[in-house]
Order: sequence, then C-alpha cells, then structure tokens
Amino acid sequence: MPVDFHLSPSEAGTRAAAAGFAQNVLKPARAEYLKFEKHSERFQATQPTYATAVAGGLLKGQISPAHGGTGGTLVEAAIMVEECYAVEPSAALTIFATGLGLTPLNIAGKPEHAEFLAPFLSGEGTPLASLVFSEPGGVANALEKGAPGFQTTARREGDEWVINGEKMWATNCAGFDFKGCELACVVCRDVTEGAGYTADTDPRDRVMIILVTRADLDRNGPGAFEVLRHISTPGHTSVSGPHVRYTNVRVPAKNVLCPPGQGAQVAFGSFDASAVLVGAMGVGLMRAAYDAALAFAKRDSRNGAVPLLERQAFADLLSGIKMQAEAARALTWKAAHALENGPGDYDARREMALAAKVFCSDAAVKACTDAINAVGITAYDLDQPFAELLNAAMVLPIFDGGNVGIRRRHMQQLMLSPTYDAWAATYGPSQGQ
Repeated sequence: MPVDFHLSPSEAGTRAAAAGFAQNVLKPARAEYLKFEKHSERFQATQPTYATAVAGGLLKGQISPAHGGTGGTLVEAAIMVEECYAVEPSAALTIFATGLGLTPLNIAGKPEHAEFLAPFLSGEGTPLASLVFSEPGGVANALEKGAPGFQTTARREGDEWVINGEKMWATNCAGFDFKGCELACVVCRDVTEGAGYTADTDPRDRVMIILVTRADLDRNGPGAFEVLRHISTPGHTSVSGPHVRYTNVRVPAKNVLCPPGQGAQVAFGSFDASAVLVGAMGVGLMRAAYDAALAFAKRDSRNGAVPLLERQAFADLLSGIKMQAEAARALTWKAAHALENGPGDYDARREMALAAKVFCSDAAVKACTDAINAVGITAYDLDQPFAELLNAAMVLPIFDGGNVGIRRRHMQQLMLSPTYDAWAATYGPSQGQ
C-alpha cells in the first residue's frame, strides 16, 4: 500500500456512520445514565443504547468475516473508536469491550466454536462478551519464571473442566443483570493432577482460555458465579468491570478455546489489537479536549480586550494539543495497518501496536491537562467537559495492560531479542536479516 492518508470510500463510510451513531445514540445515553448515582445502575441504564448498537450491526462488525462477521480492517476499527470516544467514551467502552471479549475467538476460533459466536451474529438482544484476564492481586508478573501464575485455576475432571478463582476489571463480565455475561473468555491456570507439571515448568505452559457461557453459569446454579464488589471509577462511570468469583464452575471439555500452553499467546495477541484501539481512544479524547478549549477561546476573553485565542500562552497550549493529536492519530493508523499488513515479522508489527497504546494514552492525559490549564478555573466546573475528559483519559495508561507494568516491559523484551530489527515495521526487514 502506498503512503496515503486519504480515507478510502470504505473508511470514509465507517467514519460517517460512527460519527452519526455517536451523536444520535451514544450522546443521548449519557443524560439517561446520569440519572443514577451508582455506577452499577448507570451500566444497566445503558442497555437500551447497547441494544441499538447490536441491532445496528456493531457487534457483528467486530467479528471476523472468517467467522461469519462483517468486521473490516483494524484501521476502520480505529476510525470508529475515535469518533465514538470524541463524543461519549463511557457508553462506547461497553460496546468495544465486547469486541475485546470476542477477539480470542477471532484469533483462535475453529468451526466447532461457531455456537459461541451465534448470539453475537444474530443482531438481536444485548449479548455481552468479556475477556476475563485481570485478577485482584494483579497479573503483571504472573508469567515470570518461578511465579505462581494466574490464581484462577482450571482442573480437568473427566469430560469437564472445573474453574475456581477471582477476577477483576473484566469489562462486561457480569452481564447486565450481574449474573454473568453471555460469553466470557476466562484466562486461567491448569492445575490438573498428573499433567506432568513440575516446579520448573514455565507458567506460560499452564495458561489456557476456557469459554464460559451464561447457560453454563445458570446450569451450575446459585453461588457458582458471584459479584463480590461493583467498582466505582473516576471516569467511564457507566462501565461495569466488577470483582467476581467463580466457584466450582463446571463446563464441558468442548469449551476449551486454547489448551494449556496456548492461552497466553492468544490472550496477549488479543491485547495487541486492543492496544491500537486504546490509541484511538486517546486520539478521540484529545480531539474532544481541543475542540472544547477552542470553542471556549473563541467566545471568552476573561474580561480582556481580545478573545483568548489571541493570547499567545493560550494559543501555544492549544496548538500543542492539536499537534499531539495529529501525531497520535498518525501513529495509531500506522500501527493498525502494520499489525495486519506488515512490513516486518509479528514482533516488529507488535511493537508498533504497543507504541501506539503507550504514546497515545500518555498524550491524552497531557492534552486534557493542558486544555484545563489553558481554560483556567472555569474548567473545574462540572458543567464544562474538561474534568470528565481528564477522568476518562486517566485510565488509558493503566488499563488494557498498564504502560509501566506491562506495555513498556513488552517493548523492552522485544528490544532485548537477538533478532530485534528496530525499523522493520516501517521499512521492512533490514538487509542481511
């Protein structure tokens, strides 16, 4: 593909459709969920909005055509995420989190897994999916040699697997009624006796992904799945990612998506794709902060002789936000295109995705802070959008794999590789490699 930043007809159509959805569906949702104080109630209040997204094909659009969906390119997904995040991040995240929950199936799903995707292809109801990965004690170091690994365990018993453990921060995992979502991709550790593991076993060799449906939870009866705590957060206040517990949840052997030893690769592969989309989230928030500050500067003089935009200090902050947003978008689009098309091997392309997540999420926090500093004390008024934008931006560097604990470490691991090729994702493999 030649270097060309003009949107293709398909990309332009995606942008127009996403912008219309954001304005006409997502934006009104905010007024509805803000009628409630508790975050759990706000989440439930977004169910009609989610139903509209389902009927409009947004879930089917996050499933690969290879599995019956209508998903487009990762660039198109990034465009859609930016448009939605520039208008209403919280209601949007629930929709995109289902996409993350379906990503392991996009990567590793086989024909025999079609039944698990069926509810998300129907265009009906409000099915939620979740990638159930994080745990109360954290998982940043869970795969180090000698580490105990994931504390959520699975044990093979005959033709069933038995799951036990607690998870946290998994968006959508409890469903709209808090009794479990329609599909959970649960990342866990195999503890089957006689499986041949020793004290020297690499923790990755035990990691697996098991599909747990709402029907599975219902069949296991009361107490098998519990919400221990609903978590309130500064931003994304209509999103649900509670602390939950699985107790002796039995599922058929057919529910294994990734057997032991394959789960970590697929889980992290899912987060590679989502890294790009977090970059797009950051761009959307930066865009919103810029637009709001620009509008303020055009209508307000702070009782001076000229509009704020004529003040150099204000214009300098505003131009900085604009330049960072443009740079972040360019990196996001490049990372999205590279991850799917190259050049370079997968590690080179993955590094670009990691860079997009780290750079854009950090830049979003700074952009929102700069907009607040430019506007001044008025930005502290909750009738203004700036505090909410900052609250939404704050989580980007620390969720979906924290920048410090996980994402930068993964970049470091790539750089330490003897075959590391720094610019392969831009120019292709270096000569002689």
